[in-house]
Amino acid sequence: MSFISVWIVTIISVIIMIPFLTLVERKVLSYIQLRKGPNKVGVLGVLQPISDGVKLVFKESGPTIRVNSFLFWITPLLNFVLMLILFIIFSPLFPSYSINLGLLGYLCISSLLVYSILFSGWSSNSKYSFLGSLRGAAQVISYEISMLTLIFFPSAISSTFNINFINIGFHYSILVFVFVFILWLITIVAETNRSPFDFAEGESEIVSGFNTEYSSFIFALLFLGEYGNIIFISFLTSFIFFPNFPVLYFIIPIFIIFLFLVFRGTFPRFRYDLLMNLAWKVILPCSLIFFWILFLF
Repeated sequence: MSFISVWIVTIISVIIMIPFLTLVERKVLSYIQLRKGPNKVGVLGVLQPISDGVKLVFKESGPTIRVNSFLFWITPLLNFVLMLILFIIFSPLFPSYSINLGLLGYLCISSLLVYSILFSGWSSNSKYSFLGSLRGAAQVISYEISMLTLIFFPSAISSTFNINFINIGFHYSILVFVFVFILWLITIVAETNRSPFDFAEGESEIVSGFNTEYSSFIFALLFLGEYGNIIFISFLTSFIFFPNFPVLYFIIPIFIIFLFLVFRGTFPRFRYDLLMNLAWKVILPCSLIFFWILFLF
């Protein structure tokens, strides 16, 4: 199979997965809140994402006259394209087609994603959107440094940047492994702007954050980008922190995605100053300590 065919199959699979991930999220949240989720469209509500998607695409898109039109329209597309590039770097369905420097490629693309948050809020010319974009940009940049340190931990052990060949297994103390994984889990939740670290979209404080002025198809692009990143980072976590046993290939990513959903339904929103303190005073020092332990022992 050619590289282009692999990429096309992967992208189609991801785009199909994202709507049904939203259905699973709504179901999980509904049972956490002791109520029924979507159950009207199709059998057990399985066609609800298709109904919602069609309705969203055909809604009117009416940005205000104050927006910076070029950036306002191009930023959601940038967000969506960057998400697709992540699956070019590493295809979870065809891991043998991964590029050799996949981890470095992921770090580069994830650092570019902050611009989609920043420009989407700034171009809206809305105070709420701009505040949300500033929050999101500061949050992503802060946790990127910890992510950089933590992601080199498995890479240094396996001596490769190819995601497919990274397999930590049990080459080091399980105690260190548990702490590194906990730090990584907190970091990826903050990096993807998910609850309880969803300050870029804090509904109770800034309406809907950086995407307040978006609707219709361009909002769908932002939506696809966010959930595509969650899917990618769940598979990435599975590959770099767990042994690549065939039986665990899809179980671990599904479990990590489930954690994202449970976090949203169980934890209240964190405080922003505590989030920054957590990044700079707890996670970064701990990740640097583990990094030096790796090289010393």
